[in-house]
This record gives sequence, structure tokens and C-alpha cells, in this order.
Amino acid sequence: MEILYGSVVLVTGASSGIGKAIAEKLAMEGYKVYGTSRNQRLEDEDSPVIRSGAKGGFLKILKMDVCSEESVKRAVGHVIEREGTINILINNAGFGIGGAVEDTTAEEAFRQFDTNFFGVLRMCRNVIPVMRAQGKGLIINIGSVAGLISIPFQSMYSASKYAVEAMSEVLRMEVQPFGIKVTLIEPGDTKTGFTKNRQAAQAAEKNTSVYRDRYEKAINAMAVSEMNGPGPDKVVNVVLKVIEMKNPPVRKVVGVSYKLIVFLKRILPSRLVEFVVAKLY
Repeated sequence: MEILYGSVVLVTGASSGIGKAIAEKLAMEGYKVYGTSRNQRLEDEDSPVIRSGAKGGFLKILKMDVCSEESVKRAVGHVIEREGTINILINNAGFGIGGAVEDTTAEEAFRQFDTNFFGVLRMCRNVIPVMRAQGKGLIINIGSVAGLISIPFQSMYSASKYAVEAMSEVLRMEVQPFGIKVTLIEPGDTKTGFTKNRQAAQAAEKNTSVYRDRYEKAINAMAVSEMNGPGPDKVVNVVLKVIEMKNPPVRKVVGVSYKLIVFLKRILPSRLVEFVVAKLY
């Protein structure tokens, strides 16, 4: 595998699921990978290390919370101090909140955006100056098909991923003159701990919610689809392909069926798309 942008990679949300799979695979391919987790208790020197042997890559886990500017600055500075640079940033940290719009408080919505959107913003703001100074770099934002097709009773999750879509498109144009590439990777249903860790708006699970029956039906349908979906390997393979591209695309949807769904959304009437999605959930 050709190391095109450089060997130092920072991956957020690397303690489980897609982030963990990406971090471990890149370490095996010879990259110096710093993964982050807000639940990590150990600092870098004592953290678990996975070495790839012949290729010399490694994975170290840093404690970092993307919702804290101070925590982000400390982790980014930690990598710079040890490696002198960051060549690739993979923004993967995220979670989902379920519930009808009416049942979701502003505080719950902000918590969703604080991780999924503002977390990406904090990472980009702290890493881009490093990439700009070296004249090259790659930023991969892990989005979601839900950021292209809104999912009922996952409004805030879809909205946060739509926001990442918009920011990533603009960011590509802004940093292109500095040799920095930006791309979106959009998985569909994937079998990870995301399903188990999905949270609910407090009002969504109360008997007083007029949406409760439909909400539970939708969430159960999502859980079945996710647990029957492929593991993270498909997403990992797409990440590897993007890292090998000199000019990565704006976005890459993961999975043939999801590519078809996204294509159909572009050509079918909006009312028909709405009807089909509503029937699914």
C-alpha cells in the first residue's frame, strides 16, 4: 500500500466499531495511528499498542473528548509533539439519538450536534493549520446515508450528518489551494455497537408521547437492519481506497444497494421518496 499523504493518522472514536476497525487496519498497513476515545483512562505512554511487525505501524489510544476544545487541543498537541505532524485526520466519533422532533428537547439536540457536528469542526480547526503548514493532508469525515436520506425518528442524527455533508463540501473548496483533500465516506446500516449505544430522547419513551408506537416500530426496524448489515470491513476497505487516491471524490457511499438508493433519490420525485422511506419505518 502506497503511503501517499504521510504515515501519521489521527482517528477519532477509535475504541469500537468502525473507528476501531479503521485504526487497527491502518496500523497493520504501516501507519502510525493515534486513535482517540473519551473513555480511555491511560495516557499515551501507557496505552495499548498494536504493532504490525514488518511494516512498523502502530496504534496508540489517546484520551480525548471531541466535545471539549481543551481536550482536542491537548490530544492534537500530543501527537504533534511526538510525530511533528498529522498527515491524515479521520473524523469518526459519533452517536445517535432517537425520537420524534416534538419529543426532542433543544438540550438533547445540541448534545447530538456537539459530538457529530461540532466535534468534527473542533478537530478540523485544530488539525488544518498543521496540514496547511506542510502543504498537504487528507481529511476523511465519516458521514452516513442518513445524511443524504432523512430517517423518521432519527431527525437529529440525520440533521447532524446533513450538517457534516454541507461543511465537508465547503471545506474541500476552502483548503484545496493548500494541498489538503477532504472527502466524505457514507456507510449505510453496519453491524457495530452503534445500535446498542443509540440513545433516546427522554420524552420519546414516555406513555404520554403520541409518537411512541411509531417511534418504537421505527427504532426496532433500524436495529434489525443494522444488526443484519455487514461488519465494518466494507467501510475500512473504502477508507483504504480513498487514502490511495491523489484526488479523492466529494463522497463515497458504502455498499451497492445504498449507492442505488442515493441515486434513486436524485431522480425520483421527492414525494415518492418520502412515501417509500415512511413505509420502511
